[in-house]
Amino acid sequence: MSDRWRAYGAEFMGTAWMVAVGTGSVALGGSLLVVSLSFGLAVTTAILALRSTSGAHINPAVSTGFVLTGHLPRQRWLGYVVAQGAGGLLGSGMVRMVIGPDELAPTVVAEGVSMLSAVGIEVGITAALMASILAVVAWRDDSTPTVAVVVGAVVALLAFFFGPLTGASMNPARTLGPNLLSGAGGLVVYTLATVAGAVLAAAVVRWKSKAVP
Repeated sequence: MSDRWRAYGAEFMGTAWMVAVGTGSVALGGSLLVVSLSFGLAVTTAILALRSTSGAHINPAVSTGFVLTGHLPRQRWLGYVVAQGAGGLLGSGMVRMVIGPDELAPTVVAEGVSMLSAVGIEVGITAALMASILAVVAWRDDSTPTVAVVVGAVVALLAFFFGPLTGASMNPARTLGPNLLSGAGGLVVYTLATVAGAVLAAAVVRWKSKAVP
């Protein structure tokens, strides 16, 4: 098997793992803290296990940002995104099969939060996630354990503070499976907002790197 297909397989399995563990914790009635930690730990373990194979993006928004910064070859972008989307569907399908169809934990906007505010939140927190990834990748010689712990912690913190407002998607693949299988809708809005946030952060980092002599 070529390195390219191994990378696609890693993205598929890593995304499935993240979605199954994270949304599974919601389906099992976990508290906000438990759910946030579950998503963070799922991301951390996926990075530790798979970063050497694919980079362990497990997030189409992150992969899109990495194309902009040159961390991911453009010709691999589509394969990564398809693998991540399929992984998200598998992860949610596993939750549906094991726990039940009524407990898929889709990302939805909370009552009292306007759609404009929700979009702004998702753009902002995904930009913060992307910026943290790019910052830690450039720090300490790109150490995988450091990247895994920092990125997992950022995911957990953002999920804890913003999950009650928008579900804290930050990831089109996290939303795809649960929202599609539950019929919750919102896929276009969450996808556009999260990708926009990642691209924004990546564009700023790219601009700053070019501005430094």
